[in-house]
Amino acid sequence: MTDKTQFPARPSLTDILKAAEQIKGSVLRTPTLPAPKLSQILDTNIYVKYDNMQVTNAFKERGALNKLLSLSEDQKACGVIAMSAGNHAQAVALHATRLGIPSTIVMPEFTPFVKVAATKANGANVILEGETVAEAGEAAMKLAEEKALTFVHPYDDFHVIAGQGTVALEMITDVPDLDVLVIPIGGGGLISGVSIAAKGLKPEIEIIGVETELYPTMYNELKGVDLACGGQSLAEGIAVKKAGQLPALIAADLVSDIILVSERQIEQAINAYATHLKTMAEGAGAAGLAAIIAEPHRFKGKKVGLVLCGGNIDPRLLSSIIVRQLGRKQQIVGLRITIPDRPGILGEISTVIGDLGGNVLEVDHHRTFLNVPVRGASIDITIETRGADHAREIIEGIEAKGHHVEHLNPPE
Repeated sequence: MTDKTQFPARPSLTDILKAAEQIKGSVLRTPTLPAPKLSQILDTNIYVKYDNMQVTNAFKERGALNKLLSLSEDQKACGVIAMSAGNHAQAVALHATRLGIPSTIVMPEFTPFVKVAATKANGANVILEGETVAEAGEAAMKLAEEKALTFVHPYDDFHVIAGQGTVALEMITDVPDLDVLVIPIGGGGLISGVSIAAKGLKPEIEIIGVETELYPTMYNELKGVDLACGGQSLAEGIAVKKAGQLPALIAADLVSDIILVSERQIEQAINAYATHLKTMAEGAGAAGLAAIIAEPHRFKGKKVGLVLCGGNIDPRLLSSIIVRQLGRKQQIVGLRITIPDRPGILGEISTVIGDLGGNVLEVDHHRTFLNVPVRGASIDITIETRGADHAREIIEGIEAKGHHVEHLNPPE
């Protein structure tokens, strides 16, 4: 557990109100809007804070800018340094450049080129160092000391936390009767700032945190347990192995509980944002919705505020998630059909599918598989259907023609 004697004072509601004035006009005041489709599906009353609409498509600008504005003129002249593989890097780079502050960003060597390029485009000097974010952080701290640069921590910082808290000021101004806020947790900067602001304005509001099952860092801290942390997560923005010290102190006092969500639930939430709200959510940004998917009974009938804190998801990954969800609903099905190797048979099967209202998306034809008769062949067909019942009807129609059908993505 965190020792409360080892860290300076936490931000107050007054500090967060001051931060809101400081960043006003430079960071977007994003809307908090009802989500009626999701509310109906999940039997609750959901409101979404669209911080994926920021210039960098993530909430990180709030804390980064507030930190930069707190610096002395000498600190600004010397420059700043930050460690990040994503949203924090772009936020620091963007606003440092706008303020005329030299910025250096240390990123892990594995960082995707598109993120490196975006950070450079925002005016930062980018250094690729270390295999992990932790190693990049160590390199950044060393450079900060050597070159007298101010280190802008992504979450364990008074001014960063105060800046992130402005999210809650806006949400409660827009929707004063929210019952609960469900907030993603990585290092804890967002949930700690949100908790201070929300509880300061409305003491009875409930704050629930969300972490991926693979990285239960704050859960471990607050529950006094030692669940394993590690693995490849869709929510890489909250895949943090150690919670911030100051955020942990704040969360211990103000956060009611933490829900751990699976990769499958994060995937469902990303898809739900795309298909029902027509907006893009990265894994971390979708974590709040994933918590409601995981435990819908807990939020039944409540007015729930979610922070869509980031929308920086790779388009190919988003496409894959959407197609996988269609597969789970049997709206896209893969069939392997064993057929006699004679002319016209593929046309016959296509006719059956078409007559039953299916749409053939892709066909692969195999003659050399050893489990296929010498005078036979195997075809893999991907079909678009109206759902599970329709898919079953098509399979039965093909089988009625005397063909063996193997369902390649059967219902889970």
